[in-house]
Amino acid sequence: MTQATQATSLDFESLENMEELARLHCHSRTIVEVTPARPPLGSRVGTCTSAFSSSRRRRHSLRDCPQLGTMERLQQLNLQHNLITTIRHLSHLHQLVFLNLYHNHISEMAGIEALSSLRVLMLGKNRIHRICCLENMSKLDVLDLHANQISKIENISHLSKLRVLNLAGNHILRVENLHGLDSLTELNLQCNCISVVAELERLPRLQRLFLSCNSITSSSELAGLGESCSLSELTLDGNPVALETWYKQAVLRCVLHLKQLDMKRITDEDRRMAGVQARKDEEKRKETHKQAIHKEKRRLAIRNAAQQWEGVRAGQELPPQNGAKEEVSPENSPAHSPAQTNGLTQEPSPDESRRVSPVSGPERPTGASENRFRANSRPNSPRDPKLLEAGAGSLQSLSLSDNHLAELDGDTLRLFGPGALEALERSWGVQTAGVVTTITFRYIHFDTIVPTLPRIRVKFPNLSHLIFKETSISRLPQLAALAQVRRLDQLTIHPEGNTVVGLSLWRSFLIYRLHHLNLQRINALEVTMNDVIAAERVFGTLGHIAATETPRCRLLLLLEESRKRQLQFLLDGRGRRAGLSPEELRENGKLLGEGLSRALFNYPCRDGSADSPEEGAAESSERAAMTEQYLQDLVQRASDTNLKGEALHRLWPSMFVEMVRDCVLDMRDRVAYRQACLSRLSQTK
Repeated sequence: MTQATQATSLDFESLENMEELARLHCHSRTIVEVTPARPPLGSRVGTCTSAFSSSRRRRHSLRDCPQLGTMERLQQLNLQHNLITTIRHLSHLHQLVFLNLYHNHISEMAGIEALSSLRVLMLGKNRIHRICCLENMSKLDVLDLHANQISKIENISHLSKLRVLNLAGNHILRVENLHGLDSLTELNLQCNCISVVAELERLPRLQRLFLSCNSITSSSELAGLGESCSLSELTLDGNPVALETWYKQAVLRCVLHLKQLDMKRITDEDRRMAGVQARKDEEKRKETHKQAIHKEKRRLAIRNAAQQWEGVRAGQELPPQNGAKEEVSPENSPAHSPAQTNGLTQEPSPDESRRVSPVSGPERPTGASENRFRANSRPNSPRDPKLLEAGAGSLQSLSLSDNHLAELDGDTLRLFGPGALEALERSWGVQTAGVVTTITFRYIHFDTIVPTLPRIRVKFPNLSHLIFKETSISRLPQLAALAQVRRLDQLTIHPEGNTVVGLSLWRSFLIYRLHHLNLQRINALEVTMNDVIAAERVFGTLGHIAATETPRCRLLLLLEESRKRQLQFLLDGRGRRAGLSPEELRENGKLLGEGLSRALFNYPCRDGSADSPEEGAAESSERAAMTEQYLQDLVQRASDTNLKGEALHRLWPSMFVEMVRDCVLDMRDRVAYRQACLSRLSQTK
């Protein structure tokens, strides 16, 4: 056997031994050299490529694989840096262990199916679009497909002995189909389009992973690396995630056993900083979870308050349903104007609703239940840092239960449900109370709010704006109760849940009745002098008639105590006496801001003077009976007057004729008539 047929290694890149080329019948001008040296199978594919390539990088002119019919025992074949487009004439090389086709024009991997003994396959820098034809290569140890046009990892799961895989410089979008590569220790995916790293936990022996120059934007996309216990080297430079401030610490938290990152050794200081950042992130996560639970409790409380309010409006009480599913929360309901929405973005399951319900939730917000039941303590003292922070613009829950919520958001106090009114009764610190300029009432009946109005001004000296949303204000007299606030700059009454806004004269009545408050805006519209004149024109005459024509006893029933003293003062004539005492003058001056005619448009608090609900119900029943009797008397008198008018209308012609006849008869004797008239006049004097 000749020297060529006994060779186990052929190098078609060298430029020597022309005679050997002719003897092997290779129809090409490329020179073939028999090289007995075995190329190394280094751990890094990049270095392997360098080892198998000579220092001369010029391309040769071999356009097809040579026909090596007499070399069945060939083990190593190097065809790199040629112009080969198709792999063929190699199916009989059953003992081939190493095949180098680097830097050719190959577009398909067909032609290597029969090379079952192959351990190293070098196909880098070609034009391959798809990984295939590797079904029989169960012994493959190194696979180099870098710098091709591959877009998907596939057809390699059966390569259980594969140790090195190089897919750098392709168009791969996802890391997938890696199961079965139990021996893989090095994976090179540099310069691809990968954004999410997954399935790497299926590689039990992976030690080196190269992901430089991809599209990974967040450290959260590397979470799958944390399940790899063998990974020791990792590169991520060239990704957007590498620009983050805590990039190194985030990676070290994911991969605990990492020894090198971006070709730099990990120090103990790096691990210590990663631990510090991990603790901070854990605290932040707990705080976020706590806020999410509180937000859900808040949503449930507002929803239940809305349901009860709707039930009261419909005349039936609806029990709170904390565990039921909610398709539309109050924040997203038609009756709610969306602001910063505070509800959760995804609807909780029934189990989650039970877990975070205000009654059974194991993680109740700090101080929420304590603030609810300890009303006599001083949670709102000026030294309370939480409430001082709330006054600076953060959201602070003051009272939270199944169906009511009171919260302070900057300078706005929001009250949902009747139970939230208890927040107005607690002890407020001077600084915290001074911050509040706006109070919003929602899902609370207006008659329940009225008793708290006189105390609001005392509690919150800087209050300037009241907002009523879904409070059942339906009649003009209810608006008169706002006069008890004594000072107000703005007033907002939303149309939803307040039918009084649908009345044409509601705004004029407000301007007239609350003239002493000097309102600047009503429902965001400025109150002009023309509005004041128009309101006086409409309701001024009515107020004057009411003040002058109403009997004294009725006035005393309608007016408040201060107005009763004013009325008594005026009726007794003391207001016209000279030399009034200073106390009397001050008492009289108090009433100059709100005239008597305006004070008559009063809305007494329903059952406000009753000591108990039973007494209030009895008093309300008596008042209703008295009112009904009074109205019946008025109707009876009006009916009698009407009957008398109709009878007079029928009898008047005959009566008029008789009167004229009597006068004519009396004046027939003029002398006697004059004497009779003089006699009557003298008797009258």
